[in-house]
Order: sequence, then C-alpha cells, then structure tokens
Amino acid sequence: MARVKKVKIKPKKKGQKPITFKQGGMHKTLGIKKGNKISAKTHQKAASGKLGKKAKKQELFRRNVLKGKKKGR
Repeated sequence: MARVKKVKIKPKKKGQKPITFKQGGMHKTLGIKKGNKISAKTHQKAASGKLGKKAKKQELFRRNVLKGKKKGR
C-alpha cells in the first residue's frame, strides 16, 4: 500500500494552528484514480452530500480552505 502524503498549510494569522490533511483523500473517497481530474459535476454532487458525508466535508474543505474566497467579489 502506498503511503499517503500529509500536507501542512501554514497559518495566515497569528494565533492560528497549522492545518494538516492527506493529499489525494478526495480521489480515494470518490474512487477516482490518482492523476485523473475530478469533474465539476462530481464536485457538485460531493458538495450536496450525494456521495456521502466524508466526500461532502472534503469538498467543503477544498472550496473554503484550499481555493479560498476570490478577491473583489
């Protein structure tokens, strides 16, 4: 079994803790092979909870923490 790489995001503000997550976790949960792109439709299904609770949490994490808010909106 391949080892899963843990990624650490440094805090942006003083007093925040660093965020740690497993890279490729969304692919594993959705059953999509590593290297293949996850389609927008699949991201929408995951966010709505149709693909399970864990996929929903991972999708919301991706949208809020990894992508972040767009400036000027």
